[in-house]
Amino acid sequence: MRTLILLALAGLGAQLVDGSLGMAYGVTSTTLLLALGTGPAAASATVHLAEIGTTLMSGASHWRFGNVDWKVVARIGVPGAVGSFLGATVLSRLSTELAEPVMSLILLGLGLYVMSRFTFKGLPKDRLGQPLSRRFLAPLGLVAGFLDATGGGGWGPVGTPALLASGRMEPRKVIGSIDTSEFLVAVAASLGFLFSLGSQGLKWAWVLAFLLGGLVAAPVAAWLVRLLPPRVLGSAVGGIIVVTNVRTLLKSDWLGVSGGPGILVYGVLYALWAAALGYAIRAHLKERERVPSEGAVGAGRLPDGGRGVAAEERG
Repeated sequence: MRTLILLALAGLGAQLVDGSLGMAYGVTSTTLLLALGTGPAAASATVHLAEIGTTLMSGASHWRFGNVDWKVVARIGVPGAVGSFLGATVLSRLSTELAEPVMSLILLGLGLYVMSRFTFKGLPKDRLGQPLSRRFLAPLGLVAGFLDATGGGGWGPVGTPALLASGRMEPRKVIGSIDTSEFLVAVAASLGFLFSLGSQGLKWAWVLAFLLGGLVAAPVAAWLVRLLPPRVLGSAVGGIIVVTNVRTLLKSDWLGVSGGPGILVYGVLYALWAAALGYAIRAHLKERERVPSEGAVGAGRLPDGGRGVAAEERG
């Protein structure tokens, strides 16, 4: 019972982050399941089955708050479904001994990308409003869907930064569209795992726990997407993913590191994570201070007693 409660809370937390960042539900949940000893294919299948419900609720919530571009959903979601079905089939055919470190490597790479991207760059906001072509969205969806199924997460970490980096959509619409299109990816991946694995290794109570936690969090996350600082959240979540998957790799047959060397590696990782999080917080606070100052400059009117000069000096 304790495990189910923890899984429900993990699902709630993961969906809060995913719904406000457009990423990290699958990566965070799969990382937890691997740490609990679940096989890689079964872990990814569990997460994707739960995501059928959570992404449906999340998509509906984002649509309700006006965060969805349906053209982008269709153009990236359908290729994403194809890629995720293929990825589920590939992962189901790998042995557990090979699949676990491979998945951890993928998750580690995604975690490093998420942490570095949000720590140092935040959210780019140039070129807003320019259309995104099918030639860009279709390959992106195919690759992101494949990585999502094989890595237990990857749709958001690949798709969200790519769309944000394009600078052609508002961040809230990027997040809402990625979360909504993930429903198609979750359905396709789940079908791929069920066709390849059947119900082997699946614990339906765990699926239900993740689902319930995610369903509670989805509407809240869609509302919070306008309020929470994505830069800080992205840095924090990326760090969690990196540390957890490095632990899996150190314990694997590939490396087999333990004792003093392992403690040293963890110490370095925690120090780097703390530094990244501190940098992200400081950068966010500077951005928050700069925006009101710029607004004050814009509001100044020179003909009215020199308000523009005063505002500029304050900025």
